[in-house]
Amino acid sequence: MTIADLRRQNLILFEAISGSRAYGTNLPHSDTDLKGVFILPEDQFFGLGYIPQVANETNDEVFYELRRFVELLLKNNPTVLELLGTPVDCIVYRHPLFEQFQAADFLSKLCRQSFAEYAVAQIRKARGLNKKINHPEPPARKSVLDFCYVTAGAGAQPAPDWLARYGYDTSQCGLANVPHLTDLYALFIDATPGRPLGYRGLVRDPETSQDVLLSAVPKGEEPVAYLSFNRNGYSTYCRVFREYWEWVEKRNTERYQNTVQHGKNYDAKNMLHVFRLLQMAEEIAATGQLHVRRPNREFLLQIRRGEFEYEQLVADAEQLVTRVEAAFASSHLPDAPDRTAAEQLLRQVRHDFYK
Repeated sequence: MTIADLRRQNLILFEAISGSRAYGTNLPHSDTDLKGVFILPEDQFFGLGYIPQVANETNDEVFYELRRFVELLLKNNPTVLELLGTPVDCIVYRHPLFEQFQAADFLSKLCRQSFAEYAVAQIRKARGLNKKINHPEPPARKSVLDFCYVTAGAGAQPAPDWLARYGYDTSQCGLANVPHLTDLYALFIDATPGRPLGYRGLVRDPETSQDVLLSAVPKGEEPVAYLSFNRNGYSTYCRVFREYWEWVEKRNTERYQNTVQHGKNYDAKNMLHVFRLLQMAEEIAATGQLHVRRPNREFLLQIRRGEFEYEQLVADAEQLVTRVEAAFASSHLPDAPDRTAAEQLLRQVRHDFYK
């Protein structure tokens, strides 16, 4: 089923322009996002092929089936709650039956989690982006040897430096486990021409190996030093390296270039939504009302233009989180929406639509 099918079969209960145009933070080049609610044909609803939502290929047009819509309302999902607070100039179509859904009937203290905790997650995301921009990973991946250290007197040296200092080649080296000590190995050197001891080196392949390589060591051989492999450090590095280059591959080029241009090293659009969500959450807790069209458009656009320092925005956002927590602690909102009433409304609207 496609959105065109919903229109053709007159299954849409509500359709609205969402996103920046609803918030009032749109710019001339902003996309036009559509959100809405539809109802499945009766025979399809009672069959096995329940469809919870329909979207276009770019996911900037999303329609929720009525049951899924109510399920998300009961969780105080910001996206669906905002549909109930859509400014009049952004409503494309509203079926008379849909007028029975009012935001005030669903707002609850769950908004603290759904709005504020989502915003906190966005702050963490902004910090991660800041780190990626300021500390990019070189394209050449480090090897296991870069995380190996060889004892030298009372200290230790990076394995490549130690090898270079004594003029050893990795092919001359053999490693053996040291009993009872994790990731510590006795290091043996075969300096004999032809290398009759048959040591296997330190790693199988410097570019692809994930671990050090052990050798069979003849009895009587004495280690020249001990090698320690920082396995945890290597594992962490591999994860960070992988995440960084996955981010490079998948990042939104336009938003990244905007981040680079304003020079503050944070995703400005992301931080705009942090403040929008937190301010909406505080209003919900204090007034029991949902205001989608934001009254502080210019402040939010200043954030988007990168006019504030990253550290100051994060500090201000964390203070706002504290205020939101306090507002919900003293709020008169119910702990959660009335599930029984919501289900009755769902049944009635569906019944009336099918009738």
